[in-house]
Amino acid sequence: MTETPLSARFVSSVMECDHCSSPAVAYIRYNGSHLCTGHFKSYVERRVKKEIRIQADLRAGDKVAVAVSGGKDSMVLLSIMASVFDGRNGIKLCCVTVDEGIGGYRPPSADIAERFCAENGIEFRKISFSDVFGLTMDQVAPLSDAGSPCTYCGVFRRKCLNMITKEVGAKYLATGHNLDDMAQSVMMNFVRGDVERLARLGPHNIVQPGMIPRINPLRTLPEKESLLYAMLSGIPFYDGICPYWEAALRNEYRDIIDGLEARTPGTRHSILSSYDKLRPMIQAGRGPSKMRVCECGESTLSSKCKACELSGRMLSRIRGP
Repeated sequence: MTETPLSARFVSSVMECDHCSSPAVAYIRYNGSHLCTGHFKSYVERRVKKEIRIQADLRAGDKVAVAVSGGKDSMVLLSIMASVFDGRNGIKLCCVTVDEGIGGYRPPSADIAERFCAENGIEFRKISFSDVFGLTMDQVAPLSDAGSPCTYCGVFRRKCLNMITKEVGAKYLATGHNLDDMAQSVMMNFVRGDVERLARLGPHNIVQPGMIPRINPLRTLPEKESLLYAMLSGIPFYDGICPYWEAALRNEYRDIIDGLEARTPGTRHSILSSYDKLRPMIQAGRGPSKMRVCECGESTLSSKCKACELSGRMLSRIRGP
């Protein structure tokens, strides 16, 4: 019996796109579809555009700030939003980047975002921890003790993004949180019983005084699809890993959800869909909170915002007695 050549076996095993005769580059396990490059890109773009329409009420003359780190998700978001709001509809974009002060990690990724904006005529603004708080994450991380460096970084980033978004006059802040991020956040807050955080998860349909509402156009897009879209579209991105990532509690939830997804494709979508159904009940009776103004000028539920509290604590450790 003559054996079939390896090359012939490979060619015969290549699947065709469900919509044309082109070779499929993606198999979407949770819905069983095979897609070629063109149809995969269209599949991604349709979902992102749909989320923008659902989440944002935009009119000619409005500005949207896009939080961009230079990683794959935020660069995909910036690229798609730039194609949607290309100037013909009167919507302006502004790329906002936060420099946390992580040597060897943030500078190269911020450079990618800045170059992309320069090449595509997008306004670019950068804000740094050192300018706002007088410290960097490289100073914070070794002194964070039992508290993860990510706790400090997350709080500081949120304040910086709100500050710069208000400064540029944007109506919304778009972030690159993908489906994996959203499913992890939902599960983390359910496990902790943190109803307040569940109610405040983006996209924001309740606008808090002094806070810029956030939208999450990639919220239904799995991380792997975001990566594939960036590669197929030739979108530049930085693939470095934060040196402090291992301390994040989120990693444990990521592993749990990834395991569930491998066994039951569609798990991440189910988690997000369940949250979306419960969200109105979680938010029932929770209108805009009674916000105070911190001494730094940012809105807060307490007398002092969390960012000022943590930065003050950390600065005292750095300076010593």
